Amino acid sequence: MLRISGVDIPEQKKLSFALQAIYGVGPKIAKDIITSLRLDPTKRAHELTNEEISKISAALDKIITEGDLRRQISDNIDRLRRIKSYRGMRHSMGLPVRGQRTRTNSRTVRGNKRHTIGSMTKEMAAKLEAAKSSK
Repeated sequence: MLRISGVDIPEQKKLSFALQAIYGVGPKIAKDIITSLRLDPTKRAHELTNEEISKISAALDKIITEGDLRRQISDNIDRLRRIKSYRGMRHSMGLPVRGQRTRTNSRTVRGNKRHTIGSMTKEMAAKLEAAKSSK
């Protein structure tokens, strides 16, 4: 298995997609690395030579990736919480931070615990009514 920057790279994928397995490397950075090193973009990751791998890891050392990037992001969020900014409070409450609507459509951030009960069959309604009356 191929390892670059401490991450196992998928070997069967093309190089531009395989590099995106590294946290902090998106499509643009992957394309920039491939063009700057003059690598073949259609080449698969398992076809790389040791020289090309060392060139890629040297290029990735100039970019903040993996643990350093995760630490930087968490430090930024902690700073927002500490100064009690609006964004920091939203992070603390587990609500959407970037102005999204919360009356509906914030299931992913709030969690899926609040399900709306849609139309039911008569049997389901009877069971629900029986459960309410037994309380």
